[in-house]
Amino acid sequence: MAKAEKSAGSAGKKKPEFGTGDDAPTLQGVARALRLMQLLAEKPMRATVAAETLGVSWATLHRTLTQLVDDEFIEKDATGTLRIGRRTWLLGSTYLVGHRLLDLAMPLIPQAVELSPKTVFQLVERSEGTAVVLYSHEAKSGEMITRTTYGHNFPLHTGSKGLVLLAFSTPEFIDSYLQKELIALTSNTITDADLVRKELEKIRLQGYARTMGDVQPFTGSISAPIFDANGEVIAAFCGIVGRAMLDEGPQEAALIDNVTRLAQSLSLGMGWTPMRNPRYS
Repeated sequence: MAKAEKSAGSAGKKKPEFGTGDDAPTLQGVARALRLMQLLAEKPMRATVAAETLGVSWATLHRTLTQLVDDEFIEKDATGTLRIGRRTWLLGSTYLVGHRLLDLAMPLIPQAVELSPKTVFQLVERSEGTAVVLYSHEAKSGEMITRTTYGHNFPLHTGSKGLVLLAFSTPEFIDSYLQKELIALTSNTITDADLVRKELEKIRLQGYARTMGDVQPFTGSISAPIFDANGEVIAAFCGIVGRAMLDEGPQEAALIDNVTRLAQSLSLGMGWTPMRNPRYS
């Protein structure tokens, strides 16, 4: 009887919420470590800057930082600057193994290169407020375009790839993103929220984005959305060229056609149908 009464009494107690009981300190430490690594993935920085950005004390961050450095998830150079370590890269790189969209794109991108040999082509996904490059194919000819390899990821309001991903995000996400400070990478970067909104509407109407000199002064790009079977945008296909190639003439028209056609092919491969979203029809 005593055992039954104990069980009945236990049933009336409210179960502690996740992260509020004995496991709370551990979970907070894990969350802090993940936030730190995400911060360093955006930009290397010193520990004092990271602590200030995360809103934690130096003593609190030091414990997390020491463990991550010892385990090679974070590296610290001679100047005290922190950056992502090799073990974090190893974990992240496994994301691409068996990635369905990337597997679909690999045999198609060389065809796009033949049509636009001076173009760097990229497959891009969104991670929070950043456009993340999954794959980058160098131009076949012409001048080398810098900052187009892995690791060069930029905020969503910069570059055609970021703007495409932002344009097709939920209204709630767009509102939240545009409430934050929009940094300028060049003098051509749009940092006024109202002007960005107008650009996003234009992108949704025409089905692709075009930018010039807003990431690097000497480059421009064209990007188109990639849809899934539900009509949701899951990625962008981007072509980056020297600024002179975006001439509002035949060269630019050919690149737009090349990028949008390949994005359409990838969308079809992911199960998208024109009846669900007629943007490519």
